[in-house]
Amino acid sequence: MADPDTPWAPQLLPDAAHQAVRPGTALLRLVTTHTREQVLDGAWWPRSHDIGAELPGLIAALTEHLGPVLRVGLDAGAWEELPTRLVIDDRVVHIDSFPVGDDTILITRGDQDHFTLLVVPPHATPEAARAAMGRAVQAGNVTQAEQILIDTGTRRAHPVPTEEPQTGRERGER
Repeated sequence: MADPDTPWAPQLLPDAAHQAVRPGTALLRLVTTHTREQVLDGAWWPRSHDIGAELPGLIAALTEHLGPVLRVGLDAGAWEELPTRLVIDDRVVHIDSFPVGDDTILITRGDQDHFTLLVVPPHATPEAARAAMGRAVQAGNVTQAEQILIDTGTRRAHPVPTEEPQTGRERGER
């Protein structure tokens, strides 16, 4: 349980570029610069589309580096059954969902402090995920998340509806 009397000081993103991946931990890379001039602050590779199973590991890893996470914003179409909040490590984390399809997750600590992470799809191969995560954290990267996933072969093409043009005769008109 978190001790509410312990003061927490905001931290910068970690300077260590690599840490050993422990079993059961989130697969996460964060930018290692203090300037935050990039489009993305890091990348996350969840193992499924079940936010209830995936988000606690991500929040625990981020809390270790960034402090308490208050809110998470993500694409409603990319996840199964999105709750409006989850209790993670005895803290309520509010979940905002939007139909944006932008391949990112927005992490909020404090009132206005946001971190944007690329979300690598669970179906990605380890090589493609590694490449996408590496591109997301490159110093000075200004490439949008969707383009990174396309360039690294991790983005699935969305099915295009095969709807025929409507002529007004669709309702049995002859």
